[in-house]
Amino acid sequence: MISALLLAAASASKPLDAQQATGVIAGRVINATTEAPIEAAAVRVVGQELAVQTDSTGRFTLRGVRVGIVTIEVRRLGYAPVSRGDIAVSPAKPAEVVVTLRAADVQLQTVTVRPEAFPAVMPAATPVSTQSYTAEEVRRQPGAQEDVLRAVSVAPGVGVTNAARNDIVVRGGAPFENLFVVDNIEVPNINHFGSQGSTGGPISLINIRFVENAALSAGGFGARYGDRTSSATTITLREGNRERIAGELNVSATQYGAVLEGPLGRKASFFLNVRQSYLDFLFDLLGLSFIPRYTDATAKVAWRPTKRDVISALAIGARGTFTFENDTDTARVSNAQILAPQQDQYFSGLTWKRLLSRGVVNTTLGRTWTRYRSVQNDTLLQPVFSNRSTEGETTLRSDLTWNTKSNMTIEAGTIFKYANELSYDVTLAGFARRDLAGVPRPLAIDTSLTAWRNGSYVQTSWQASPKLRLSTGLRGDWYGFADDAVRLAPRASAAWQVDDATTFTLAGGRYWQAPSFIWLVGAPQNRSTVKPFRADQLVAGVTRLVGSSTKLQVEVYGKRYGDYPVREWRPQAVLSPSGFDDASTDIPFGLEPLGSTGTGEAYGVEVFAQRRLGSSPFYGQVAASWNRTRFAGVDGVSRRGAFDTPVLANALVGWRPDSRWEVALRLRAASGLPLTPFVTSGNLAGTLDFARYNAERLGPFVAADVRVDRRLILGGRQFIAFLDLQNVTNRDNPRPPVWNLRTGRPERDTSLGLLPSIGINYEF
Repeated sequence: MISALLLAAASASKPLDAQQATGVIAGRVINATTEAPIEAAAVRVVGQELAVQTDSTGRFTLRGVRVGIVTIEVRRLGYAPVSRGDIAVSPAKPAEVVVTLRAADVQLQTVTVRPEAFPAVMPAATPVSTQSYTAEEVRRQPGAQEDVLRAVSVAPGVGVTNAARNDIVVRGGAPFENLFVVDNIEVPNINHFGSQGSTGGPISLINIRFVENAALSAGGFGARYGDRTSSATTITLREGNRERIAGELNVSATQYGAVLEGPLGRKASFFLNVRQSYLDFLFDLLGLSFIPRYTDATAKVAWRPTKRDVISALAIGARGTFTFENDTDTARVSNAQILAPQQDQYFSGLTWKRLLSRGVVNTTLGRTWTRYRSVQNDTLLQPVFSNRSTEGETTLRSDLTWNTKSNMTIEAGTIFKYANELSYDVTLAGFARRDLAGVPRPLAIDTSLTAWRNGSYVQTSWQASPKLRLSTGLRGDWYGFADDAVRLAPRASAAWQVDDATTFTLAGGRYWQAPSFIWLVGAPQNRSTVKPFRADQLVAGVTRLVGSSTKLQVEVYGKRYGDYPVREWRPQAVLSPSGFDDASTDIPFGLEPLGSTGTGEAYGVEVFAQRRLGSSPFYGQVAASWNRTRFAGVDGVSRRGAFDTPVLANALVGWRPDSRWEVALRLRAASGLPLTPFVTSGNLAGTLDFARYNAERLGPFVAADVRVDRRLILGGRQFIAFLDLQNVTNRDNPRPPVWNLRTGRPERDTSLGLLPSIGINYEF
């Protein structure tokens, strides 16, 4: 169908040479710290005779830009020049970009004249272990399915739980330890069919066409971000273009959708998007007996009533459903081992940004809400697990950044959260919930609660000398629902610039995290026994910039956990859920007696090299890390953690020979995850044998993905067609064994082999 559409379009009009077609780049240039507009900045398209200056609001418009992927350079006296590549120029839709410049007085005394693709100094909020990706870098990544989480999983120290999900494991921490912030809104889970109490799922509900930037900090982040012990990922969504009404129609690997964006008067813009999956068609074609479907919608409006004020509103909503075909015995047996996570969800925010004489204030009123309708039945279609719950939380956040006259930046802020809608109607069969002695303990709860919490912080960054920047911060978190617990988290970092290309960094601090709400209802005592847990982190590294578009980085890290959630009925294990495919093999979602006596540690070394697209047609990155993770549960014995992956390696290489073609290859390799085998005899047969908790290990994971993109200009419109080959070598990567209900024995399981997909994007 897609191929036919593309051929029909190609035959309807003679393609216009990409060298003749032109488009528009519009955007803003702002101060990296205060977000103040920078007037009279020179903006130039590399390789084309086009240049303009920004106006008093920091805006610029470049017209007549040859279509394709281009790079711009931005310069302003008193600021370090910047090179911004990977800007996709279309004849149909203006490209909207935001460029940040850092004042030269926080650089070296001798400012590098050559524009750089990477900042010489990282912001105080994320001083180390941070990788940033543009929308184009996310979109074109092979095997990522245009999913922002799958795209950032190629960062150093980041692994995945299995190929079918986007749960990310950062430096050995469980997926629930990751923070996600979308347009200043902290979102518990940004996925369709997301795991309750954790952060992963099969596919993100964030449309990458609206992503301006995605940055993952793997540790050592500043006091601004809290309530997570592993990583912080910030996703900034762009504004709609302010030039003209434009749109897109697209079909990708799993979904189709439509986008509309443009100006609202002279001072505002909007974008709208609706997507619908066609997984039901694909799963039926593959002969599978379970059928997932999802729909999502995104809307954002940004209004700039004055030069100092920006008011924006964002709303993203989604619905996901599961249906089963139970017309045969084989289908019923297969479906009896599937936990179907049906969900309705949304998150929204209203943000007011106010520019001050020396700083900026950001205030956001946000709301997150998810209704879960999860179920798993046995072969007789009787319920094994049923979860009808709702989690809704309102947040009010305000952050201030202020530059003093003495080379110092002060950041301070607070966030109040009120979860006023926490209701749980959950049942779990006794055979799937056994105590330490193996006695069935069925669960049936129908309860509700509310939860208040607050996090406040202050952080100062001081340019002590032209080469040395120091930062210290303190964060305090109050958890009203956890016996009014108050936790303090000091943070500190230092950056020493040896020269204009080499920087040594050191960062450390304490990080606290509250228990997930669903963990509190698994047993009556959990509300008093499950406490906030902590991780103390230390990260040291060196970064070397080579030329204008290449970065080399080496980091070592260590984490030490305390008060970690433990499983009273599984004394060998700490709580480490990611996704649950089958509730009958182990107790899901922490619905059991829990404590807070766990300890753990993680440490490792990471090597990273990245080349951004610039004057050369080649780009890519290579990341390799050695990591170890160990935890001790109730019994106090240290064992390897559930996400202990000694070796991780990722590589991404791309070639763009001209404005029409692009070819990219992604390679991933990792040691197999730890494995707890099944009990194979007795009345506990088919459950996990915790006497051998994490005693075995899966085989290594190795995958190669290839993607080819082709751009066509037809009648002043742009088509982008792609072919994506996931696991191009057709390798059977091992997954945890599954229990065969017919034979009463474990069976080997593997992920999908070669998975080809084609897609098209039409811009008008």
